[in-house]
Amino acid sequence: MKPYLFLLVLLFLGASCGSSKKAMGTAVVAERLAANKVAKKHLATNFDKESVEAKLKVVYQDAKNKQSVSVKLRLQKDSVIWLNATYAGFLVARAKITPTRVSYYEKLNKTYFDGDFTLLRNVLGTEVNFNQLQSMLLGQAIVNIGDQDFSSKLENNAHLLTPEKQNPLFDLLFWINPQHFKLDKQALKNSAKNQLLEVEYHGYSDFDGTFFPKEIVIEGKQAEKVTQITIAYKSVDFNVQFSTPYSIPRGYKKIVFDE
Repeated sequence: MKPYLFLLVLLFLGASCGSSKKAMGTAVVAERLAANKVAKKHLATNFDKESVEAKLKVVYQDAKNKQSVSVKLRLQKDSVIWLNATYAGFLVARAKITPTRVSYYEKLNKTYFDGDFTLLRNVLGTEVNFNQLQSMLLGQAIVNIGDQDFSSKLENNAHLLTPEKQNPLFDLLFWINPQHFKLDKQALKNSAKNQLLEVEYHGYSDFDGTFFPKEIVIEGKQAEKVTQITIAYKSVDFNVQFSTPYSIPRGYKKIVFDE
């Protein structure tokens, strides 16, 4: 696995957080709503806990490789995202992301990265900040859909929101569930470069009115290359106290990414 892809695996893990399970009830048939009403309902589902601690199982797969790791996630809202990946009980990588810094190290090749969000911009082809990343992990739209005008239509029993004025570099698409108004899927599409990043949320659990994804599938496409990350939760706790220890080991080699 390429180093930056391993980092992306770590960064997108949190979206699989589960919760104490509660039946969601029967499916709701979507009825046409104005885009601003859909946006308001989605914004009303914003995550209202201070922290999340979870255990996850992650499977990475491309045309040549398939790898599975166990991951601990610790997320302090608006402050830090900490990830600890193990295989067969041994630490293989650790990452710590704050509003100003992205840092991780991996033990197999004894390498590390420590820098700003320019790394994600180079990998994804667009600006990504801490708040956008956090929103993705929590099943929220990666942009504030209350800050711009959207068009709305029904597609696959979901409210599909698209900006009336798309970004010149990529298209944004948000499929919002008609039952709880969390995301079923969001996508960034660059047709000119034949690039697509899709994040699908496969069902939610209800924790006293807080909805978290049960499973997430992230698929990245570039030309004919397809990378898929499937994530499932094992346990989760909200509003707990925890530490986020992080120190790059001595002797590790810094990774430099091409601009």
